[in-house]
Amino acid sequence: MIDSQARLALESTLADRVEFEVPLSRYTSLRIGGPADAIATPRDRKELSRTLAICSEFELPTRTLGSGFNVLVSEAGLRGVVLRLKKLRAIERIGRDAIAVEAGASHATVTRFCVERGLSGLEFGAGIPGTIGGWLAMNAGIGIREMKDVVRSIEWMDGRGDLMAPVSRADLDFRYRELAGLPDGSVLVGAQFEIEESDRVKVQNEIDRLLGHRQATQPTDIPSCGSVFRNPPGDFAGRLIEAAGLKGSREGAAEISQVHANFIVNHGGANARDVLRLIERARAAVAAETGIVLETEVQLIGSSEGDVA
Repeated sequence: MIDSQARLALESTLADRVEFEVPLSRYTSLRIGGPADAIATPRDRKELSRTLAICSEFELPTRTLGSGFNVLVSEAGLRGVVLRLKKLRAIERIGRDAIAVEAGASHATVTRFCVERGLSGLEFGAGIPGTIGGWLAMNAGIGIREMKDVVRSIEWMDGRGDLMAPVSRADLDFRYRELAGLPDGSVLVGAQFEIEESDRVKVQNEIDRLLGHRQATQPTDIPSCGSVFRNPPGDFAGRLIEAAGLKGSREGAAEISQVHANFIVNHGGANARDVLRLIERARAAVAAETGIVLETEVQLIGSSEGDVA
């Protein structure tokens, strides 16, 4: 719980842009998750900075939540303040070969911006759900290209709300589905991406092709958290799970998707335990069949870090 002084400080800064004891099922793509102590939606960087300063002063843990993909939240919820940066969504052209994008901008907004101006380089992100901040934190991408290949620099605040010096790509520690190395409590607020001028029709055609592929091969019409497991070297988690005969396996209202076995979907009413049981069933079956121990790509978070039981 957040004490009265901290609550008053947050309300004084954020007004109606802070809510208390809010179910995170409203804000996660799986539609699963218990209450957060508070959800803050700052309207700009100044307000974000002040919010982080308050959280630091009152020793409130923070977690940034974009569109709620790649997370499985416990029914017990999260302690502290969940930050939603959806109002930080500005996009700006920087010279001929870069754009600056704030962390709350959605993939649809970014791809639309590029199509309208005939800018190439970020088409691979078409259909990858979430926000730019989430893309960066997960080093999102497809087989041929990831965020690390197009990022010029990132902007971030520390846990006290101070805007730090931009970090260039050469100094960033991008790994498979991860951006490592930033201090605990850091918040990504934006990035610059390399682009090049192209033909609008050509950019749109490539985006349409990628969107069509995703719609044909992934469950896009039902709540899911995105890819559940990381692909092991030289193979695909979905292929291994399917080969183990687990497509369509269910726990309650949660199901290993019959469209793509590396997705778990919520048919309505699933809880975190249902999903976690399917995760463990898939991991055990693949390990028994192949000796490969799958690692989760989805982040398992709860009242204590990693606790979704």
